[in-house]
Amino acid sequence: MSLQQKIDRITDILRRDDGISGAMHYTEQTSWVLFLKFLDDYESEKEDEAVLSGKAYQPVLDDEHRWSNWACPKNAEGKLDINKVRTGDDLTDYVNNELFPYLKSFANAAITGSDPKSFAYKIGAIFQYLDNKVASGHTLREVLDIIDTLNFQSSDEMFELSLVYEGLLQNMGDAGGYAGEFYTPRPVVRAMIKAIDPQAGQTIYDAAAGSCGFLVEAFDHLKAKKSALSTEQWDFIQRDTFFGFEKTSLAYVMGMMNMILHGIESPNLFRGNTLTQNIRDIQEKDRYDIILANPPFGGKEKSQIQQNFPIQSNATELLFLQHFMKTLKSGGKAAIVVPEGVLFQTNSAFKQVKQELLENFNLHTILSLPAGVFLPYSGVKTNVLFFERNGGTSDVWYYECEPEQKLTKNKPITDDHLKEFVELYTSRETTERSWIVSASKLAEDYDLSAKNPAKQKDAEHLAPSDILKQIRTKEKLVSGLLDEIENLLAEK
Repeated sequence: MSLQQKIDRITDILRRDDGISGAMHYTEQTSWVLFLKFLDDYESEKEDEAVLSGKAYQPVLDDEHRWSNWACPKNAEGKLDINKVRTGDDLTDYVNNELFPYLKSFANAAITGSDPKSFAYKIGAIFQYLDNKVASGHTLREVLDIIDTLNFQSSDEMFELSLVYEGLLQNMGDAGGYAGEFYTPRPVVRAMIKAIDPQAGQTIYDAAAGSCGFLVEAFDHLKAKKSALSTEQWDFIQRDTFFGFEKTSLAYVMGMMNMILHGIESPNLFRGNTLTQNIRDIQEKDRYDIILANPPFGGKEKSQIQQNFPIQSNATELLFLQHFMKTLKSGGKAAIVVPEGVLFQTNSAFKQVKQELLENFNLHTILSLPAGVFLPYSGVKTNVLFFERNGGTSDVWYYECEPEQKLTKNKPITDDHLKEFVELYTSRETTERSWIVSASKLAEDYDLSAKNPAKQKDAEHLAPSDILKQIRTKEKLVSGLLDEIENLLAEK
């Protein structure tokens, strides 16, 4: 049975449980069980490495709360020890009243003495917002037995797990109507990252992290170059590269697990509303080299939150854009997904933000995405703004992604749709799909929406008499059609 089949089997089992209602619940519950099995394999691998290197390793979890002791204890033959294994009420009582309180305690650094950057603290941060919702201990027993067959010390199985987990997150978002919150289409994310091309030693930030798809894909981008990296560079990637904020507790938990399950040992993800931070207080030490994000749009923020921004607006997308501009380091690069409205609206707040973007940042590229990219969550047309903090904008290179077929839920955007954009990004070549507009032209009205000149046809100016002739010709056609309809009705 493949890993995907095992996860599908677990989903079917959990659907029968009285405590589970919908995709959000079974994904959340599958996640914490998967994570604890991963953690046990991780600890075992670290212990084996320590023995080989002659160094000591102190496990994060004590023996009593290790997977191999409570979840699936084995006998001398390596089979499930029926004398020690818990099930039914005994299992749920242990999980709810002993295991979860123990795991939650790791988030209290004052008690545990753990470093907020440590793996132990990250475990506590995850379980702080989690509870066991599986009502039946017998159901949980079935789930534990299936997950116990997985081996997360295998690089192939870890890679497969990362793909399966991405699918779980996407399904959860689709079912709950939160696809935008939990899941940005990976072809879009990958195209943004390939264009920006993060390097070892740079800090990477997402202030609306969701399930951390941008941070995970950026990690995979850096991981592909691991053989050329020093130990110090790899340690920096593991502990000091990835930063993010997430407002909702469920997305925060999913994001933290997603990063750890992909191999980021110490993600710097924090729970909180980014927009409560007064951007006037942000200094250079608080800034990042790379910003990648798809912030929530269409939301409204109270006047109290708006006070944190020089240009006040209740549109969340405009507030996030100001936040990203302020948190980008000198020389830094950003790629931000925004709705079409940010580009074409020219009322006071939108105009002011775009004026600052053009004058104080190098907004060198706008990727116009097709409608339907975020279906079924949203049909809103979106764009990606690419800008750097290295002086003002001289001109903007536009690229219009236009698939031959209309995008739908079952025909989503693919890497191939964005392949040409990635290839042309550096050269800024002009084609039928790409063109350049001067900043001075855009500053005339601050409408930044994509207007492909290859599609602009010169208006045909007709004489008034010719226009009247066209109108009369169309009237005759309409009159003839109406007569035909009247005749058909009379025949009935």
